[in-house]
Amino acid sequence: MAQAARLAPDLTGPAWILAHHQTGAHGRRGRAWVAPAGNFAATLVMRPSEPPAQVALRSFVASLALFDAFVGCTGNPAPFALKWPNDVLLNGGKVAGILLESTGVGGQVAHLSIGIGVNLLAAPPRDQVEERAVAPVSLLGETGARVSPEEFLDLLAPAFAQWEAAFTTYGFAPIRQAWLARAARLGETVTARTGTDAHVGRFETVDEDGNLVLSTPKGRMNIPAADIFF
Repeated sequence: MAQAARLAPDLTGPAWILAHHQTGAHGRRGRAWVAPAGNFAATLVMRPSEPPAQVALRSFVASLALFDAFVGCTGNPAPFALKWPNDVLLNGGKVAGILLESTGVGGQVAHLSIGIGVNLLAAPPRDQVEERAVAPVSLLGETGARVSPEEFLDLLAPAFAQWEAAFTTYGFAPIRQAWLARAARLGETVTARTGTDAHVGRFETVDEDGNLVLSTPKGRMNIPAADIFF
């Protein structure tokens, strides 16, 4: 992500940046991201033209691309699911995460960086993640598939390009429909933690703006950002 920020002003088009080693890896809200050698760490940096709210929906595009890349690695879609807002699950454990960062002026996004981390070979110990969070798993440990970062990027990049074309051509509607078809715990009770508040309800859907929709005892809630616990 740091390298993407440095290169972004001089780029004329989208570019993938693959890191073999990281010393300052981070996830959402500045959380540490453990990145041992052999795991996947890459950023796609691009110049989007849409308003910021639309640009942010590319987390769903990235999720679908990751799903397709995992199916390409294993030949089996069954163990994978997408966890709102930006994780991929494998046999119920977290195998990948997505982080969006952007720069801009005057209410417009100048550059968007989509950071993606995948536990290809190893996952961090359970005690290194937040309490009640989904346990981390690795692709190798759960499926036996041994994939190099380069091989994974060769699957991920064209998958992203395909979903990006659908997004820019048809908007969020087909992306939303495809994401919901792969969603984890849809229709089940989840907890959405927003800062100091926790909301418990049935995961009803994701709305046209990408918000999580919960059916709670207090009524229907549309939540734009939260940590989700099962």
